[in-house]
Amino acid sequence: MESRVRERLTDIESRIIELVAQGLGNEEIARELYVSRHTVKAHLSVILKKLRASNRTHATYIALKEHLIR
Repeated sequence: MESRVRERLTDIESRIIELVAQGLGNEEIARELYVSRHTVKAHLSVILKKLRASNRTHATYIALKEHLIR
């Protein structure tokens, strides 16, 4: 089975999807990473495209399945 991931996630994208997997919302992620909510949303948009995911839950599932996060 071919991997769904065509482009690798950057360090910040990996960190964001890890925090999503932990159940954090955008505001909490923004505080944790010292960035704006807008920045988190922008990164999530790129993550969804890279992982070909329809939403953040789907992106988390793919990231776990593809061993991008633990």
